Amino acid sequence: MRLILPFRDINVHASTSHYAFTSPSSPSHQTLVVERPSGDLRLNDGALLGAKRVSSIAGILGIIKLRLDKYIIVINKAQPMGRLKGHMVYKVIATEFLPLRERTLHDPDEDTYLKLLKSILKTGPMYFSYSFDITNSFQRQADSDPSLALWRRADDRFFWNKFIQSDLIDLATGGTNASGLRHHGVHQTSVDPFILPVMFGMLRIASTRIKSTPLTFALLTRRSRHRAGTRYLTRGMDEHGHVANYNETEQIVVINDTPGGAGGTFAAAGMQNGKIGGLDHHDVQTMSYVQTRGSVPVYWAEVSTLHYTPDLQIRGVEAAVGAAKQHFDEQIHTYGDNYLVNLVNQRGREDRVKKAYEQMVRILVSSPSETIQANHVTDEKIRVVEASGKNEPYSRLHYVYFDFHNETKGLRWHRAQLLLDQLQDGLIAGQYFRGLDMPGDEQNRLEVRNRQTAVVRTNCMDCLDRTNVVQTMLARWTLARQLIDIGILKPGETADDDEAFKVLFRNVWADNADVVSRSYSGTGALKTDFTRTGERTRAGMLQDFNNSVTRYVKNNFADGPRQDAFDLFLGAFLPDSSSIGTNLVFMDRRPVLVQSIPYIFAASVLMVLVASVARPRPESTSWPLRLFAMLWLVIGGWCWYFIYSHGMLYVNWPKLNPPRWANEGYQEAMGSVRKDKFIGPLVARHERGQSNARFSLLEEGKKRIQ
Repeated sequence: MRLILPFRDINVHASTSHYAFTSPSSPSHQTLVVERPSGDLRLNDGALLGAKRVSSIAGILGIIKLRLDKYIIVINKAQPMGRLKGHMVYKVIATEFLPLRERTLHDPDEDTYLKLLKSILKTGPMYFSYSFDITNSFQRQADSDPSLALWRRADDRFFWNKFIQSDLIDLATGGTNASGLRHHGVHQTSVDPFILPVMFGMLRIASTRIKSTPLTFALLTRRSRHRAGTRYLTRGMDEHGHVANYNETEQIVVINDTPGGAGGTFAAAGMQNGKIGGLDHHDVQTMSYVQTRGSVPVYWAEVSTLHYTPDLQIRGVEAAVGAAKQHFDEQIHTYGDNYLVNLVNQRGREDRVKKAYEQMVRILVSSPSETIQANHVTDEKIRVVEASGKNEPYSRLHYVYFDFHNETKGLRWHRAQLLLDQLQDGLIAGQYFRGLDMPGDEQNRLEVRNRQTAVVRTNCMDCLDRTNVVQTMLARWTLARQLIDIGILKPGETADDDEAFKVLFRNVWADNADVVSRSYSGTGALKTDFTRTGERTRAGMLQDFNNSVTRYVKNNFADGPRQDAFDLFLGAFLPDSSSIGTNLVFMDRRPVLVQSIPYIFAASVLMVLVASVARPRPESTSWPLRLFAMLWLVIGGWCWYFIYSHGMLYVNWPKLNPPRWANEGYQEAMGSVRKDKFIGPLVARHERGQSNARFSLLEEGKKRIQ
C-alpha cells in the first residue's frame, strides 16, 4: 500500500503570471500552479517555464485572502524537535507571505491584517510532521485508515491551519474555492502531498532511561482551533458546543525505542484490553494516556473593566443545554466515559460558575445521584454527580467537584491526593492505550493490546494553573501504573524513584503549563515552581506575582489584537474588499477627548515629578511651584478617576469580532460620559462620528465556522 504523505522538499518557481510548486524528489509529480493575481489553482503536467526566482521551502502553510490581495503563506524554516516512532517532528520557525499581486498595494487595514497574521505565526507554537499524524492520539491513529492522505486523517479540532488550507482542500476534493471557482467535483489526489496539517500547542520529546530500560518520553498538547482566543475574551461555550481554551494532552512512553525505529501506521489486531502478560522485554511498546481541559460548558463571560477582578456574567443554564449536548456528545464519542473534574472555588464569585456547571450536569443526567464528602476544612470537600443507572442518558458523565482552594491552601499541595483517591476507580477502569510493534509487518503497524476508554476533563476558571497541578498528578500516577503493568517497576515503586527521570518529568509538565498559559493568558503559568520542584518556593511566589500583574496588563491592553489575530487566521472573520480605503476597521472612533485623557494623565504625572525635583531660587517664594504641583495633581487625580470609572472605554477590545457584552458595556460607559455635567457637552461637541461605530456589527466581517 502506497502512503500519501506531504512533500518534504518543495521548490517555489515565481514568475509575473504564477507561482509554481514542484518537488525535486518527485519530478514526475504534477506541478501545483497558483495563477497571479486571481489566485486560481490548477495542476500542470510537467514544469512551467519563465520563473524569475526559485526558492526552497519546508511546506505550504496555506492561502489567505485579505482586503486587497491573496497571500500564499509558506514555511521557510522548520526546526527538528525529535523523533516519535522514527518520525521526525518539526516546529515552524519562519514563514513568508507571497503576494499574488506583482505590485503591492497599501491600505491601513491590509497592513494591520498582515501584522496580526505575522504576530500569531511568530509567537504561536506550531508543529508538523511529514509522516506522522500529530493531530491524533496514538489510539485514534490505530483506528484511522493509513491509505488516506495525512490531511484527510487529521483531527478536525486540531488541524490548526485548515481554514487557510481550504483552497487546496477544495481543489483536492473537487469543491468550490474561496474565489468561487468550481473544480467540477473531481477528486485530484495529486494535490494531497502539497497539503501539510499543522498543530498548535506544545511538544517535547526526550530520550531517557528508567532502571536501565531505554525509552522515549513525549508530551503533546493540542489546542483546538474552535473558539480559540484569549483569556477574558473567550470564556465558556458557543452555540456549537465548542468551549474556550480546549486542549488535549497526550503523555507518550515508547519502551525500547531506537532513533531509527519505524512504526508509522497502526492496526487494531489482537486487542486484549487489560491483559499485559506474555511480553518480551525487548519488544518495542508504545503507551499513551490522554487528558483534556476546557472551559465550563455554559454561556458565561468575564468582562474587563480595568478593575483587577472583571465582572462575571452568566446566562440562563437552560439556554445552553442544546450546545452542551453537542459538546458532550462529541466528548463521549471520542473518549468514552468523561470524568468532569471541576476545581473552581466554592466561595465568592466563582461559586456562580460552579453552581451553573452542576445545574447543567443535573439537566443532562436524568435521575442524577449526588454524594457530598465533608471534613473539618470544608463542608463540601468533594461533590459527585452522576446518573443513577448505566442506561440513563449521559450516564457516561461523572461530575466530580474538588475544593482545591481550601484543601491545598497553606502550601498543603499533598492534599490534592484526595482527588486522586476519589478518581482512582475510574482511572483503573478507564485504562490507557498500549500497542506493540509487529516485526516484519510491511506497514509498520502496531498491535493494539489496550485501549483507553475514559478521559478526565479538568477545568478551573482559566483551565490553567489549578488544572496544571491536577493533570500533572494524574499523569504521574498513570505513568507509574503503566511501568508496573509491563514489569519495569515493582508494585509500590514510582517513576519518581529515578532522580534523573523525576527532574525530566517535572520540567516537561511545567513547560507544558507555561505554553498553554502563554497561548491563552499571555504569561507563563502560576504555581510551576511546585510542578518543577515538588514544593512552593519564595522565588516561585514572586514569579507568580509578576505573572499576575503582567496578565492584568496584557488582558486589558493587549488581548484585543491577539484575539483579532486568532479570528483572522482561523477564519472567524473574513475581510471584505468592497470598500477599500473607507470604513477602516481598526480606526479608533472614540471621541477625541476620551482618547486624550490617558495622555493628559501621563502629562500630569510628569509635571508633578518635575515640580517635586525642581528647586526655587533662594530669593523667590515657593508657593507658585507648590500651586503648580497641586494643580497637576488634581488634574491627574481626576483623569485617573475618569479612566478607572469608565474602564470599558480604555480596554483594548478586538475590532474584528467584538463580543456582544463588550458592545453593550461600551455603550453604557459612553452614555455615562455624555450625561456627565462637566465633560458631557465637550464630548458631544467634539465627537468624531458615532461612537458606537467602534463596536457595530461590521458588514465586512462575517463569521465562518469551519
